[in-house]
Amino acid sequence: MNDRVAYAYAVLGASDVPAGAVEALRGVAGAPVGLVTSGDLAAAVSPVPSADFLEDALRRHLEELDWLEAVARAHHTVIEALCAHTTVLPLRLATVYLDDARVRAVLRDGAEMFRAGLDRLAGHLEWGVKIYVDTPAEAAAEAPGTGTAADMSPGRAYLRARRAQRHSRDEAHRAAADAASRVEEIGRELAAGHARHRVQQGQLASGTGENVLNDAFLVVRDRAEDFRARVLAAGEGLPGVRIDVTGPWAPYSFAAVPGVVEPAAGTAP
Repeated sequence: MNDRVAYAYAVLGASDVPAGAVEALRGVAGAPVGLVTSGDLAAAVSPVPSADFLEDALRRHLEELDWLEAVARAHHTVIEALCAHTTVLPLRLATVYLDDARVRAVLRDGAEMFRAGLDRLAGHLEWGVKIYVDTPAEAAAEAPGTGTAADMSPGRAYLRARRAQRHSRDEAHRAAADAASRVEEIGRELAAGHARHRVQQGQLASGTGENVLNDAFLVVRDRAEDFRARVLAAGEGLPGVRIDVTGPWAPYSFAAVPGVVEPAAGTAP
């Protein structure tokens, strides 16, 4: 068995990256990055140890969060570096082929679809939009009606505070729905694509509050600043709502080319 396999990061035009820019990169497991070409197409690849990346070993490693995080960071670093020079079709994490010959065959067999994907994404980048609802603190404000908290029993005061808290949360969720509608309208006007992702919870969630929307938009470069400014403004005047805009990123959410980017038999699924 060969002690190295080919880890593939992305597909791009074979002549689109300046000489030396790829060779300067280090990727997964610290391996050098090179281009495997087929006609006018290329794949950015690294030679990585087969002992870590063939099917059984890779399945075990994917349960190791530290290992997975290191691979993901290197994977995305290479893609973002390439994206600074040209349009890329990012491949999914841990796309591994038995050798460069197999990578070349995939490029050849899928050439038409790869070219179509690169043409579709040319001049566009991905922006992430997250909407959060800030969780209200325990309400201490007086509820409508007579009496003050000092006049009430602890039980009544608690129930009133809970009602006020629920009311505040419901208002924030309605405001978030309004913000989401505004963002969607901006996307229809300025974005070439819109992808909806699962909201983030637990350790995946960034910042405070409840993540209620986690979307990606494909935006042409010269409309990016307008898009970002308008999306951020979509939360103005909406209490309890926070909007985060991240990017620009390589178009991860819009790069799938069905049936072409599957790894070779015997490698990672």
